[in-house]
Amino acid sequence: MTTKTAHIIVLGNEKGGSGKSTTAVHIGVALVHAGFRVAMLDLDSRQRTVARYLENRTAFASKRGLALPSPDCAVIADGAEALTELDTRLAQAAALDFIVIDTPGRDSELARAALARADTIITPINDSFVDFDLIGQVDPETFAVARPSFYAELIWNARRARARDGGVSPDWVVLRNRLASLEARNRKRVGAALEALSGRVGFRVVGGLSERVIFREFFPRGLTLLDRDALDDFSLSHVGARAELRALIAALKLPGWDAGKLAA
Repeated sequence: MTTKTAHIIVLGNEKGGSGKSTTAVHIGVALVHAGFRVAMLDLDSRQRTVARYLENRTAFASKRGLALPSPDCAVIADGAEALTELDTRLAQAAALDFIVIDTPGRDSELARAALARADTIITPINDSFVDFDLIGQVDPETFAVARPSFYAELIWNARRARARDGGVSPDWVVLRNRLASLEARNRKRVGAALEALSGRVGFRVVGGLSERVIFREFFPRGLTLLDRDALDDFSLSHVGARAELRALIAALKLPGWDAGKLAA
């Protein structure tokens, strides 16, 4: 384990479509906007979603002549040298405040290693029992939580490994992403199940980013909710989404965070 001062944030979820990479980029960019020194690591060398997002951001900023705050990003590929490269990257953390790591939507040795090194673990999930099944199983009649599922066990083992190495057990945050705007019975049931399971396996439940068309349009330009001057059609949807992002970052309780650093 490497000596470090940076706070390591790892986003992990073995199911795709939860908005994990979009959330990772928004967290990384928000921290840079707030004046922190930030780097990002993309551990999915096949899709490279975070890396491509930030490459698009650099290209768009150059084309428009804009100064868009952005974290540096490196991609680490699975392979014999992957764990060595991960620790090498983390060894550079003394020059940073935060390292944000996006893991692939599958189980891998590299993803598990990142989780074992995390200070904050974020698991975004959609508002459905399909996604909930990643961390817990429910009774089909009552929807009461029956038992933790495989990913909860994986996080549990990662936290134990961290404690075994003399570190502090990481803060595990389950992020309710892509919530529908209407209060539905399913949403209430998922929320109740999350609250029940959180007490058993030790995570916090935080509100994430709602399902909005604007997120689908951001990626080709590498934009985020914080890039108001670069948006051609800033709308009420952007205002609401920015408020969600500010609330999300505040709820993570990251060291040194001051809500006033992220302008409304």
